Amino acid sequence: MNVVIIDDEPLARARIKRLLQHNEHILVKGEGDNGAQGLAIIKQIHPDLVFLDIDMPGINGLKVAQQLNTLSVPPAIVFVTAYPEYALDALQLSAAGYLVKPVTEQALNKVLVQVGRLNKAQMQKQQSTKISYQLGGTIKSIELDQVYYFNAQEKYTNMVFKEGEALIEQSLKQLEQRFPTQLLRIHRNTLINKQKLVALHTQSPGVHSVELAGCKEQLSVSRRELKTVKNALS
Repeated sequence: MNVVIIDDEPLARARIKRLLQHNEHILVKGEGDNGAQGLAIIKQIHPDLVFLDIDMPGINGLKVAQQLNTLSVPPAIVFVTAYPEYALDALQLSAAGYLVKPVTEQALNKVLVQVGRLNKAQMQKQQSTKISYQLGGTIKSIELDQVYYFNAQEKYTNMVFKEGEALIEQSLKQLEQRFPTQLLRIHRNTLINKQKLVALHTQSPGVHSVELAGCKEQLSVSRRELKTVKNALS
């Protein structure tokens, strides 16, 4: 398994690298000390796994992960941080694991076992289709194919699915970047799950809405996105 380590602390990188030396199946192919450098290295090497620090100057680890999730075959990501409060943000980006500094050999091995259970296709599926959210103090996750649509609401995004709805922190733009082929914009405030799209209805001249499989409500389509919706149905 090819690995890249991105962390602005040299000692933290050295510690992870030293702990990984005990595993003959892992090869550290590159290191970076900031987000921009890390992205360049990852796009060049195409590693299977990235150990990614969150709190870095410039482009932080969360923003790096958002960009990595737009790749056709994104690497598995294990976040490394001294701040446990970043855990929810990491889960929303479908991280394969989460390590708190200082990294112990036991914690590292546990994460490697989790990652080792995944082949590359499974890694892609895990990172591409799961969305995490917080409900009643509990962190949960849902597969994208169970979601009907996303609607922007001020600072948050409302995610509507069969069992109900939940607020997530990812913006519509971030969701579009993460799921470019699965989501369809029908309005400046709304993204729908493309595979749920059943029909386009015209209520009156210039007023249109879409019907989604399993969803009781019909959603308004803006004039700007009307052609895109028609193309999706053709």
